[in-house]
Formats: sequence, C-alpha cells, structure tokens
Amino acid sequence: MPVEQQEAPRVPTPGTIMVDTNNGRLGEFRGLAGPYWALRPVCGGTEWEAEPGHLREATPAERLRAQNARCNARSRGEVL
Repeated sequence: MPVEQQEAPRVPTPGTIMVDTNNGRLGEFRGLAGPYWALRPVCGGTEWEAEPGHLREATPAERLRAQNARCNARSRGEVL
C-alpha cells in the first residue's frame, strides 16, 4: 500500500490575515521561520510562530472584525 503524502500548504502573501486554530488567535502572516509561519497580532504585539497545518485564512467576517479592532486601537493611540 503506497504512503500518501500530504501536499504542503500554499504560503500566503505577507499581510494575509490568518487564524491559528491551536489558540483561536488572528494574526497577520509575516513570513517563514524555518518550518513554521510567523504571525503578528493584527493590533500589534509580539509575533508568534505556528505550524502551517494549524493555520487557515480568516473568513471575510473574521478579517472585518480584525480590521475594525485595529482601527479602534489606532483611534485610542495603541497602534501607530
């Protein structure tokens, strides 16, 4: 019986909003970090690394919510 190989996930464009299914956090894709993908919180903060298999692109509603949170943070002076 042949061993099936999983296809490697497509690397997103930097800036793509992703959901880390391990912790439910939304982050902006920043780039590759070895075998992991680097994400930055949409409203700023410390980057984290996640396994590509645990990430998915955000839905339109999730992207809108993240963009709205960023705008609100900017209006409060929390994000440049």
